[in-house]
Amino acid sequence: MSTRKNPMQVMMDRRRSGEKIGIPSYCTANELVIEEILLRAKETGFPTLIEATANQVNQFGGYTGMKPADYYKFVLDMAKRIGCPEELVILAGDHLGPLTWQDLPEKEAMKNAEELVYQYTRAGFTKIHLDTSMKVADDPEGVLSTETIARRGVKLYQVCMRAYEDLLKENPEAVRPVFIIGSEVPIPGGAQEAEDTLSVTSPEAFEDTVNTYRRMFKEADAGDGWKDVIAVVVQPGVEFGDDQVFLYDSKAAEALTEQLKKYPEVVFEGHSTDYQSAESLRDMVTDGICILKVGPSLTYAMREAVFALSMMEKELVPAEEQAYLIETLEHVMTDEPGNWQKHYHGSLKELALARKYSFSDRARYYMGDKKVIAAIDKLFGNLRRYTIPMNMLHQYMPLQFDKVRTGSLSMDPKALVQDAILQFLYDYEYAAGYDTDAQIIRGVAEL
Repeated sequence: MSTRKNPMQVMMDRRRSGEKIGIPSYCTANELVIEEILLRAKETGFPTLIEATANQVNQFGGYTGMKPADYYKFVLDMAKRIGCPEELVILAGDHLGPLTWQDLPEKEAMKNAEELVYQYTRAGFTKIHLDTSMKVADDPEGVLSTETIARRGVKLYQVCMRAYEDLLKENPEAVRPVFIIGSEVPIPGGAQEAEDTLSVTSPEAFEDTVNTYRRMFKEADAGDGWKDVIAVVVQPGVEFGDDQVFLYDSKAAEALTEQLKKYPEVVFEGHSTDYQSAESLRDMVTDGICILKVGPSLTYAMREAVFALSMMEKELVPAEEQAYLIETLEHVMTDEPGNWQKHYHGSLKELALARKYSFSDRARYYMGDKKVIAAIDKLFGNLRRYTIPMNMLHQYMPLQFDKVRTGSLSMDPKALVQDAILQFLYDYEYAAGYDTDAQIIRGVAEL
């Protein structure tokens, strides 16, 4: 049996000792974004948590074409290539359950979900979000009961532990996984509607989730399984839509976060924390929402940066040599609308603007398209041949201008894009306490 303690459990130990620390959870499959996350971990020495979702990566390949073992290897190979220590990388699976098989009856959907969580755990992922909150084809009408959600979740937990036992046979030092339960409350009609606040998960709903899972673990003769659960996903009142961001309000979430104090064995995991201010994120960590899921804002930062480069390219590069990245992305998205059509609404003009600029960043699903990748590569090549003048860099990328001017950042176009991504990482590092509490990494690195 492995003697290595899961770094997430180390964080929990430190939380229970009174330290107001947390961890960003970067949910992405974008290669440029992951590379910057790993480079940052290498630079700071702090642990980094990288997540894949069930629709991105599953046993059928997901939209990335990768199975769990492929994604695991993809991230760790990149870490090795850039010199980021493997022990700093925590890999996780998000929304693992029947999410992508909701059109199937329970027996078939859960069979797929069981294989999904088995493959994630067997591959070596050490943070598993068990999400069985979605209805499947033969569920009765009405709201899915907490009992049904917990029963399915515990069943998936048991599959994960069988996978972990199989992994230990191959690697006796494999880290025992930790588990996240629950799911954020969806917004009726979506966050695109003009509202001032969101409904926060009620203390009663949180308590019902905890108590029901505890009971289901016992009924399934897996009572010790609750010790592996470290967090519950809740809706703390944060979300974003096409052009709207709901900032965290400690007062609005106070009843929920006060209830958390009764359960020191768990913390909250907050989803959709993208575009929150650094102070809002820090308030969340202080209040116990200390696992901060972020995804679209990272690829949004990348998209914003390559668009800025494209505008400079139009000024500098002859028309016949240009990459036409913005136009290429638009063509790919309109030719294959499956990943945005159900999410964006309005007139043709409004749809066109959403495809480019929506905070939801459905464009991220197309950044791995061969045509888009080729356009990005050509854009980078063009701007290496046609040097960007400093005055133009100031116009389109003022934050990067300051770093280039002082010599702390290269003018290379790829470096400019990755620095744009880094601006978002700074906020999460601040929120997690990375800038003031160096002890967390020492606790992880020594294990």
